Amino acid sequence: MVDFNHIIRINPKKRFGKPCVRDTRITVYDVLGWLSVGMTYDEIIADFPELTKEDILACLAFAARRERSLQTA
Repeated sequence: MVDFNHIIRINPKKRFGKPCVRDTRITVYDVLGWLSVGMTYDEIIADFPELTKEDILACLAFAARRERSLQTA
């Protein structure tokens, strides 16, 4: 699994504390939404060149970890 700790950041002063990619205002939920409607990694990166494939994978890893933690709670 991708180590997302250096990519996904939570800042209460940015996007109401939602987890964002690095210092952008792009949230994990934004990326997941784009993937869910069928956008490819290349399409997302073309639309948002500040993102990388590693960023997208970090969003997926963050979501997987969060989902797993909900299952064990």
